[in-house]
Amino acid sequence: MNYKETLLMPKTEFPMRGNLPKREPDMQKTWNEADIYKQVLDRTKDRPMFVLHDGPPYANGDIHIGHALNKILKDFIVRFKSMSGYYAPYIPGWDTHGLPIEQALTNSGVNRKEMTVAQFRQLCEDYAYKQIDSQRTQFKRLGVRGDWENPYITLKPEYEAQQIKVFGEMAKKGYIYKGLKPVYWSPSSESALAEAEIEYKDKKSASIYVAFNVKQGNSVLEEGTKIIIWTTTPWTIPANLGIAVHPDLAYAVVNTGGDRFVVAEALLEEVAEKIGWGSYTKEKTVKGEELENIIAAHPIYDRDSLVMLGEHVTTDSGTGCVHTAPGHGEDDFIIGKKYGLDVLCPVNDRGVMTEEAPGFEGLFYDKANKAITEKLTEVGALLNMEFITHSYPHDWRTKKPVIYRATAQWFASIDAFRPELLEAVKETKWVPSWGETRLFNMIRDRGDWCISRQRAWGVPIPVFYAENGEPIITDETIAHVSDLFGEHGSNIWFKRETKDLLPEGFTHPGSPNGEFTKENDIMDVWFDSGSSHQGVLELRDDAQRPADLYLEGSDQYRGWFNSSLITGVAVTGKAPYKGVLSHGFALDGEGRKMSKSLGNTVIPSKVMDQLGADILRLWVASVDFQADVRVSDAILKQVTEVYRKIRNTFRFLLGNLDGFDPAKHAVSHENLREVDQFMLVKLNELIKNVRSYYENYEFAAIYHAINNFFTVDMSSFYLDFAKDVLYIEAEDQSERRAIQTVLYETLTALAKLLSPILPHTADEVWTEVPGATEQYVQLTDMPEYKEIADAASLTAKWTAFMNVRDDVLKALEKARNEKVIGKSLTAHVRLYADSDVTDLLASIQEDLKQLFIVSGFEVVGSKADAPGNAVKLDTASVVVEKASGETCERCWTVTEEVGHDPVHSTLCPRCAEVVAEHYPELN
Repeated sequence: MNYKETLLMPKTEFPMRGNLPKREPDMQKTWNEADIYKQVLDRTKDRPMFVLHDGPPYANGDIHIGHALNKILKDFIVRFKSMSGYYAPYIPGWDTHGLPIEQALTNSGVNRKEMTVAQFRQLCEDYAYKQIDSQRTQFKRLGVRGDWENPYITLKPEYEAQQIKVFGEMAKKGYIYKGLKPVYWSPSSESALAEAEIEYKDKKSASIYVAFNVKQGNSVLEEGTKIIIWTTTPWTIPANLGIAVHPDLAYAVVNTGGDRFVVAEALLEEVAEKIGWGSYTKEKTVKGEELENIIAAHPIYDRDSLVMLGEHVTTDSGTGCVHTAPGHGEDDFIIGKKYGLDVLCPVNDRGVMTEEAPGFEGLFYDKANKAITEKLTEVGALLNMEFITHSYPHDWRTKKPVIYRATAQWFASIDAFRPELLEAVKETKWVPSWGETRLFNMIRDRGDWCISRQRAWGVPIPVFYAENGEPIITDETIAHVSDLFGEHGSNIWFKRETKDLLPEGFTHPGSPNGEFTKENDIMDVWFDSGSSHQGVLELRDDAQRPADLYLEGSDQYRGWFNSSLITGVAVTGKAPYKGVLSHGFALDGEGRKMSKSLGNTVIPSKVMDQLGADILRLWVASVDFQADVRVSDAILKQVTEVYRKIRNTFRFLLGNLDGFDPAKHAVSHENLREVDQFMLVKLNELIKNVRSYYENYEFAAIYHAINNFFTVDMSSFYLDFAKDVLYIEAEDQSERRAIQTVLYETLTALAKLLSPILPHTADEVWTEVPGATEQYVQLTDMPEYKEIADAASLTAKWTAFMNVRDDVLKALEKARNEKVIGKSLTAHVRLYADSDVTDLLASIQEDLKQLFIVSGFEVVGSKADAPGNAVKLDTASVVVEKASGETCERCWTVTEEVGHDPVHSTLCPRCAEVVAEHYPELN
């Protein structure tokens, strides 16, 4: 007879193979057609709002693995919040102004000199929108749910209009000013840069020691004594106007056999070695404060160099006597201002020396180093030169060195409201917690923010100038420009004459003839994105200020987190965010930075084409994202194996729920067996923990907890022995329905818990869940944690049983290796244990043979009674023997009772009874 047909084997349409690269796009098309984003918002519209505000990626090029990490993390949070009591819209954004787009057009052959600024800007806008469309497609392919058809874009007129209002409000409060100050200047970009646009790379530079002869020693130093300075920027020597010393340091006056030199006493030996003094005599020591206002001669030009006192002077390196060029350094500028020095900056926009550096005019600053050191040698002022490699600031876009250069720029004052900024940092929740210290220190130590850029593609600084040169920023002009930009976009600034940009009939005391000019600089792009709290959170109905969360890479402490805080506090007095969460960078499998030259990049689109978005998302969930994370083909292969286990477990659960209707067949809790109740306790522990992990952004903990639950609690225990009931018993048998009840609860809970991480797979599972009324699992809520009666005692009892089971499994494995048995169902187990274990086993109502998956099981005696061939383990001593009898053709149990039924002679009594009652055609 064919008894195989009488087994209730798993049946499901849910395939074993995910085939995600093909299935996911089809699913996304279905979501799009169903407008799943709107459905989610409609379902949750009456709930409190949770806003994760998207930091805008730059609209240029394909997305990289860092983009994927960032967007997927955001999607985890937004999806979870929408399933746990919140209305959680997600408005994606794009940053669209700035140099990279200008460069991309130039590289494509666009000659901006052949067109107007407005025409060039229009090409920039067209390019940006093409990039947005490309990136949007790639972000959606990741499975990121959001308002993709209505994103915020920093070039949109309505956004630019709000940015102008932010600028106007800051100006009204006195935070905006124009000043001549040294700023980071990029000759390669011909523009000022903010700190956030600087990256540090190694650079080879000339390290020189230069002598300045004292011409007026004020009775402290003799005339002709040489003060030694040290610098790695020889090109700034023509701009030298002073020398700074620390008031509290001791300075040595040494005689080297004819010449006297001044150097900080703490650095004397080091300097002597560098310059090569064979011998020297220290004549005296003076305090730095005694040197104030001594006058030295510039080594090249006929002008003075004033000795000044500065707290910024250290003995970390150099000579303790600091070369001071107010036009080329922040500390230099500050001390020069204090002592009334001019701001001399003999370098132009392109980094070329001007006529203010006689003898070197026309030389690119870096090329001027050689000519200047030759001149210093010629006049006998160069004491030593060597070349060193050191960390030096570079333009993050062009990757070329920058310089400090004094220019007239627009600034946002930080000093004016620094205490409020620092208080706002303290009031924000930071994850990781070190983020608070990092941003606090940055705000505490940062100078004023240079917000002007000498470029074409950006939001113009909305300032007019009167005939007398006075800048004009009034409520009236700001409101008018904001309205113009809101209606026409900021390109109107470059299309219209100045008079057509001002309010009709506008007058100003500084322009008696009614003539006005306009500012040509644009705003720093960090001002653009930093104004998003006004342009998005305040403006849109599906957002609110402050946002609940900003989530970006750790580089944004000096970028978006920083600029948003400054503009937010300036405008509202508060941070634009309640919480900030940061993630690390994506590195290769060996922990190296990814680069095309190394060939170690991992491209999201390729991963999705080969493995699927859910694999990429599961990788994101698997890593400790708050630190730098690693990704490689080998790592993704490991993640794929975990995904396969998850998918196969879902398939097993679905397959064994064939024919199960939860409304009809679910067993009440009190009617479940203890082992079933224990599994529900374990499930509810998982629900409680996973929800907590989501709340605390601990996605790796979710990954490990669910993987452990599937592999240890389910596959290795419950599902393993449950097969004997699910496959063998009659469809409606009580134990089978009890197990199915547990499987159903587990299936629905895990589909929901994994939905934020694996949305494609979870929705695919959901289509097969019996009794599901919602079309998509993302239209449900997270499972609630349920308190189960006697949970503690159940856990204690069954955890103790699992320890005994582990020992029995070890004994079975040993017997298998010694060829005593084959599969565990061919075994008969005799167990010797003390009263604690025997009492435990006696209290278990379930069939112990089933739980241990053996054909025979008996408790024989105490540990002391165990024979010599017993395997001695922690909880018991175990003897494994080959079970006696015949193998049942239907359930594979070995028993001497096979053949007792005359009709079904190859079956055990249990199987014979099931077949006789439910399959009469075989009788």
